[in-house]
Amino acid sequence: MATWGGVRYMKSWLHFFRKCEGSASKTFKVVGGTPLTGKLVLVPAILTSSALCYLAARRHKFGAVYALKRQKDVLESSALKLTSRERRFIKFASVEHQGQLYMTTQDFIESITEAEPRPRLKRRILLPRDLDHFYAVTPRASKSTTHMFRDLHDTGIISYTEYLFLLSVLTKPATGFRIAFNMFDTDGNERVSRTEFLVLEKIFSHARRERRGSGGATDAEDVHLVRRALTKEDALFAPCSDEDVEDDILQHKKKVNTTLLVHFFGPKGDHELSYDEFKQFMENLQEEVLEIEFQEFAKGYHKISEVEFAKILLRYTYLRPDQYDLYIDRLVERMEETSLRGVTFEEFRDFCSFLNQLEDFAIAMRMYTMADQPISQEEFHRAVRICTGKALSDHVVDTVFCIFDEDGDGQLSYKEFIGFMKERRQRGFKTTPRTTGWQAFKYCVKQEMRTST
Repeated sequence: MATWGGVRYMKSWLHFFRKCEGSASKTFKVVGGTPLTGKLVLVPAILTSSALCYLAARRHKFGAVYALKRQKDVLESSALKLTSRERRFIKFASVEHQGQLYMTTQDFIESITEAEPRPRLKRRILLPRDLDHFYAVTPRASKSTTHMFRDLHDTGIISYTEYLFLLSVLTKPATGFRIAFNMFDTDGNERVSRTEFLVLEKIFSHARRERRGSGGATDAEDVHLVRRALTKEDALFAPCSDEDVEDDILQHKKKVNTTLLVHFFGPKGDHELSYDEFKQFMENLQEEVLEIEFQEFAKGYHKISEVEFAKILLRYTYLRPDQYDLYIDRLVERMEETSLRGVTFEEFRDFCSFLNQLEDFAIAMRMYTMADQPISQEEFHRAVRICTGKALSDHVVDTVFCIFDEDGDGQLSYKEFIGFMKERRQRGFKTTPRTTGWQAFKYCVKQEMRTST
């Protein structure tokens, strides 16, 4: 883009110069009775045009440097390919401190609810006084609320490791909170210290060293390492030291007090986190994100329409526009006017909590499919109640069946429903096909063959 811009500017001014030369040659034939050539009169124009062409060339040069500088963050480590989560973190991270990138709390919310970050000229460089202000406004763990991230807005920072941890929190069922806490609590005293929590830094650095040694990123995403950290014990669970961490733009050996560390352990790091505080934080974060998603469609009202509910369920699925419209049209055709009463936030929240236990639900549903039994609304209700201990409203289940019942016989299209809900839960982080190159061409051919048959 920068190269084309420089050439374009030079061509524009050369064209302007030629027009001026032709016009001046006709108009200024005589000055003081003495004939003059157009070229003599146009000496100032020549100098002006030359200067402008020079400036355009300089602009081209600096434009190219600026374009390269914008990519510096992504290309900082040529030896290490980036995972989709690393790329997204770098894309949304709007602040920097001592060479390390951080998200603000607002950046994190936007990274899971928006396709693109807010427009910005460059990243903000944080000074020590900025961090002191952030620490002062960060609430303690005992005062966690369902609007903490929104209240902090741009006065909090999140590291890449914490970003992975927060992503895992969003998809963790309530039954997994205790397991996650116990895996941090390495000494078994029912309290988690700052040192124990920082084991995530060691796990992340260990994984990046392995990927660098293997020559690139694997299909397994970094967030799976965090889930592994929250579900099983291995040799990585030892106190984290500076020697265990490698320096790059996503992680530094020098520890900085982030918003999460101050919230959990206080500015001095001497507070120990209890299970009740940990559980409350996880529940509040899940509800806060759901509230933001719900209000995006509700626009301040207490309900969203059934069509808006369907759009939320399908927003992270990899459907072509015509396929997406097919599901929406199917819902509109099947929902009767008398049954259009909207979906409340409580109903939406209960359904999303159910999605966090989708694996258990899939096992229960597989028993029906193996026995060639159709999955009716009654069986669906029963399976949800067994897996979550809660019941979904009849209206929500009826809406789900209107969306995913292919032939209108009152039976759920099980595989399709499970696949779409997994994509919904992952919030767009599933590996997607390439959009350019040979791989993209092969993908398009396969898709066209599949649709034509």
